[in-house]
Amino acid sequence: MMSRPLLLVFLLLILIITSQFEWRQQLVVDLDTAPTVNQKQHQISKREEVVKEKIILSQEKNIQKLNELVRSLQEQLLQCREINKTRNNTESHMTDHVIELERQQILED
Repeated sequence: MMSRPLLLVFLLLILIITSQFEWRQQLVVDLDTAPTVNQKQHQISKREEVVKEKIILSQEKNIQKLNELVRSLQEQLLQCREINKTRNNTESHMTDHVIELERQQILED
């Protein structure tokens, strides 16, 4: 039979060897899963980019609609100004005509 210290050294040696084997297996498994994690992160970043692009396109469409509305409102404003000018001119002519008639009446009296 072996002596106790020799038996303890032998058991300790076996323990060290088996633990080293388990650590190496974990490293190999970790190295194998690393690419899939990177691929998942890459897919997630691609999806985020697609969502960002869709948001940007949507915002651009909204900006175009707003620009069209602004143009339409500017045209309406110009039309209103034209109408007001026409009315003012007509009123001015009418006022001038009334004043002229009043003058004539005063002169005739």
